[in-house]
Amino acid sequence: MSFSAVIVAAGSGTRAGPGQAKQWRMLAGKPVLRWSVETFINLGAQDVVIVADLGARTTLGIALAGLEGWTTVAGGATRALSVRAGLAALAARPADEPVLVHDAARPFLGAATIQAVLKGLENADGAIPALPVADTLKSGAADGAVVTTPRDNLWRAQTPQGFRRDRLLAAYAAWTGPSEPTDDGQVVEQDGGRVVVVPGDPMLMKLTYPEDFAMAETLAGRARVTRMGQGFDAHRWGPHPEGRGESVWLCGVEIAHDETLIGHSDADAGLHALTDAILGAIGEGDIGDHFPPTDPQWKGASSDRFLAHAVDLVRQRGGTLVNVDVTLICERPKIKPHRAAMRERLAQILDLPLNRVSVKATTTEGMGFTGRGEGLAAQAIAVVETPA
Repeated sequence: MSFSAVIVAAGSGTRAGPGQAKQWRMLAGKPVLRWSVETFINLGAQDVVIVADLGARTTLGIALAGLEGWTTVAGGATRALSVRAGLAALAARPADEPVLVHDAARPFLGAATIQAVLKGLENADGAIPALPVADTLKSGAADGAVVTTPRDNLWRAQTPQGFRRDRLLAAYAAWTGPSEPTDDGQVVEQDGGRVVVVPGDPMLMKLTYPEDFAMAETLAGRARVTRMGQGFDAHRWGPHPEGRGESVWLCGVEIAHDETLIGHSDADAGLHALTDAILGAIGEGDIGDHFPPTDPQWKGASSDRFLAHAVDLVRQRGGTLVNVDVTLICERPKIKPHRAAMRERLAQILDLPLNRVSVKATTTEGMGFTGRGEGLAAQAIAVVETPA
């Protein structure tokens, strides 16, 4: 389902203690805001609008450096005004498109929560993730005495909360107060809308007080799982087909050579091994499952398409590629003169910094099919981080 997102990041966060506003503080090596922005972008949000203070534009640019797919708009004096500003910035999107409104101070947003909210919105005016209240509740009196309050049917609301954009705008236009709403679900409820609860996530805590950041640092290590995949591919050498030129493709780079690698696609063994490594890291089979060699549409296809597909699958799961390492095994052609170009091309396809991309080469000292010059082999390792 197509959706957009509004992230409210205009608050000062005074309860979080001295220093920067909490959305700009570092959490496990990156700004708090960046955690949820990356998740929305990786899960296919059509547009991500960040509502921020005008004076924080430079800070915002630094916090989200290298990310694409987001825009920003100035926030208002209250959260409600900031949300309305974010909705207005999505005017070019379809009026009935789902919009997920999220608090920047909830960094541990996962794919399951987004999917649950979108699913809940199919048959309701609004859908909010929430957790049932588990603790015994007490209400206090002025003299210090307390009274136990029933907790049946009580929920702790979280974000992102989902609504059709036009429905939420209409509800805000009809809001009469008298006080400011505490969340967007309340606005739609008062306007007569049906808001449903979907399963929340205990990890989706809101950073409010100084002690929350210490807990979040601990949780950050548990919020992501590091996965490793390996891939191997081999192709035999053969004569160039007519019209194919005198070259071979390796790791996305065309190299002049008197023979070529034989395969259904362009037979780039380096890219094939790396594609399998990434697919293996996320448990998605191998390249043949996604691009069968029996399918004529892949005949002669450029293998960078296969690699880009594997990276997209990682992002769809809310994951990120950490680093890759490719080893080419052959007697010829000489790889060293082309290693720099190969690393640059892989970094481009994978959208990774160059220092996270490695390409190496080795021979088998004349042994085996590679040593006899019958073919070329490649092996690869990929490291991926995904939500737990």
